[in-house]
Amino acid sequence: MSATAVSVSSGRTGAPGRGARRGRGRFTARTALYVVLVLLAALIVLPLVWMLVTSFKTDADAIRNPYSLPSPLSVDAYRTLSGGQQPILLWLWNSLAAATIQTVLIVATASLGAYALARMEFAGKKVVFGLIVSTLLVPPVVFLIPNYLIVQNLGWLDTIFAITVPGAAGAFGIFFLRQFFVGLPVEIEEAARIDGAGDLRIFLQVVLPLARPALATLAVLSFLNNWNDFLWPVYVLLSPERMTLQPGLSMLQGAYRTHFAIVMAGAVIASVPVLLLFAIAQRQIVDSVTGAAVKG
Repeated sequence: MSATAVSVSSGRTGAPGRGARRGRGRFTARTALYVVLVLLAALIVLPLVWMLVTSFKTDADAIRNPYSLPSPLSVDAYRTLSGGQQPILLWLWNSLAAATIQTVLIVATASLGAYALARMEFAGKKVVFGLIVSTLLVPPVVFLIPNYLIVQNLGWLDTIFAITVPGAAGAFGIFFLRQFFVGLPVEIEEAARIDGAGDLRIFLQVVLPLARPALATLAVLSFLNNWNDFLWPVYVLLSPERMTLQPGLSMLQGAYRTHFAIVMAGAVIASVPVLLLFAIAQRQIVDSVTGAAVKG
């Protein structure tokens, strides 16, 4: 009887020890995860901080002490950019206009094409979808000369149409939205159809509101793709006043000398719209990613 009591008591005393060890193991794993995340965040944030700090230096200070705080604090770089020597505000406006127009076109064409491939039945649908997806495997530089010839024949060189229309029907947007539309419950659309709604009304008033997170994610990706594009505007934009921000910033670098503070100030200006866009659409992007994970 006493032996049984001893064994029971020893088993009871051993359980808290195992729980404590398990708790310490979870704490150690969580701490290690946080340390890794902090290090990754530092790797991402530090270049941005260095860019911002360098933009408030003089040219001599940026070359002499590239990794130190500005001493003295100078806004000469921003004053130079806003002084009219380089039309950076005009480049900024051109980039904003081009990225916004192309984003609207991509979301409109991709949503229509993706819904047709996801819900409608027609001959050769799988072949069409396969051809669209196969274009994702082709490097974009392959389309550089054909697109240039098309733009040239249409008389769109040195216009905003040259940097917005050619990329307005991308395969990625169709593929991305089709996968999202396929995951939507068909019963919702059937209920709307029973109530007398047509295909267009179902698409506009039922499907698109449900696909708001995916549309926001595609819009952000499309905006960033056009905003960061450097090669294509260099070929089709000929005059400085038509230039967008990315190729315009390259003009800030001289042949024999680079004004690092001015270049970094221009990079800071180019980063502000992107950061604001991500801050505004962050919730929609997270909802899109988590929704896709739940469906998977």
